Amino acid sequence: MATTYTWSWTLLAFILTWMVFHLIKRKKVGTEEIEVEAEETRDGEADVIIVGAGVAGAALAYALAKDGRRVHVIERDLKEPQRFMGELMQPGGRLMLAQLGLEDCLEEIDAQEIKSLAIYKDGKNDTLYFPNNKKFPYEPAGRLLRNGRLVQRLRKKAASHVNVQLEEGTVKSLIEEKGVVKGVIYKNSAGENITAFAPLTVVCDGCYSNLRRSAVDNKEEVLSYFVGYVTKNTRLEDPHSMHLIFSKPLPCVVYHITSNEVRCAAEVPADSIPSMANGEMVNYLKNTLAPQIPDGNLRETFLKGVEEGLLEIKTTATKSMSAKPCDKKGVIVLGDAFNMRHPIIASGMMVALSDVLILRNLLRPLPSFSNAKKVLELVKSFYIIRKPMSATVNTLAHVFSEVLVATTDEAREGMRQSCFKYLSSGGFRTSGMMAILGGMNPRPLTLVFHLVCITLTAMGHLLSPFPSPRRFWHSLRVFALALKMLGKHLGDEGLKEMLIPINAASYRRNYMATASDC
Repeated sequence: MATTYTWSWTLLAFILTWMVFHLIKRKKVGTEEIEVEAEETRDGEADVIIVGAGVAGAALAYALAKDGRRVHVIERDLKEPQRFMGELMQPGGRLMLAQLGLEDCLEEIDAQEIKSLAIYKDGKNDTLYFPNNKKFPYEPAGRLLRNGRLVQRLRKKAASHVNVQLEEGTVKSLIEEKGVVKGVIYKNSAGENITAFAPLTVVCDGCYSNLRRSAVDNKEEVLSYFVGYVTKNTRLEDPHSMHLIFSKPLPCVVYHITSNEVRCAAEVPADSIPSMANGEMVNYLKNTLAPQIPDGNLRETFLKGVEEGLLEIKTTATKSMSAKPCDKKGVIVLGDAFNMRHPIIASGMMVALSDVLILRNLLRPLPSFSNAKKVLELVKSFYIIRKPMSATVNTLAHVFSEVLVATTDEAREGMRQSCFKYLSSGGFRTSGMMAILGGMNPRPLTLVFHLVCITLTAMGHLLSPFPSPRRFWHSLRVFALALKMLGKHLGDEGLKEMLIPINAASYRRNYMATASDC
């Protein structure tokens, strides 16, 4: 009997100890949550600080301001940007602008309608149109434009909202306390060092971001360089296409950016950029590239720009950077500061606007951003939700840029030739690839299907008219090359996200509805 009582008292003591422990733990957690929730913006400061007022920053500022958030935007230079990247808003990007209430920013900037991609290779050419896809709830056309004008329109729209404070200044560093970002230190236009606090800081200060390393461990890679200039007072015979020339060793593009200005841009290897100072660049453009451009209006426009705009030829790096999640509390990284891909498919702005739309929708239910833990949980889901669009675009950009490189390697040249043949073959092949290119069908699995078809086309081309050991060897090398190109992104983007269609279906349902549904 004594033993029974002893065991009973021991069990009771254990239960009481367990209950006391968990009550203390719950009280501690509750106190922490109350403290976090009580940590409101200091001295009436903003709910969110946005570093950078490019396409992503300005669009996010307006979207959050419409939801009642107080937004402080700090931009290094508020003058109109002069750059020649980001000059095509794909149809999918236009849909995202409409979802955010920013579609009017494409007006009054002399933007030009684009309906197709014209491709040229070895004397052959074809025009590939964006398809009329019933599942895409918007006009199947993009806009060609001057990037700086679009950015200024977005800034003006954001600054017009009563909840947005747009200020010129250079952010020096993030303010961090106990592993949580609390704000930024910046130098304003008067040269004063200012400390600004907010429960959430969004870093979207572009591809040359000086804050990226403070928030996320993303490594950028320089792939090549683009040389570009503008031919003024001219009009292409086909102004509603982007003209892509499969030139050697790397491609070049020609397209309108206003009603009477045409952008000419050529990709050059990173390790052999012709010098502007001694005339090598002009010689390269006139004597190496120009003869590969179809004779007539296109070549005349290309040469006219070289001769008239010697002082306006610009060079910019093409960069790639995988998107790695930021697990630091109180900060989010967006835009080119977060994820970059080869610009040959001109989809960077579309991905940035998709990210802005997703983030806005995730943050919308929160009464405030003061609970850093809750915000971080939502941001983790953001990295998954964005995958259908970002993974599709990133993979297509990488593979397309690799395939367009002209070499003497038979396997690579077979892939390049088959890419041209597949794109110009018509039917579901052309419409399917153009829907992916335009952001009208962001399904990674569909892209994988088309890449497999291109690979099989290349293998069949190399094996014809009849197989031989040498032809069989090169066809195997094409297969290995395709696996290498695709395998890199299966690793970077995630096997599940690339090959399981559930995420893509959810993305289309939630983020590709008509603008009136949002």
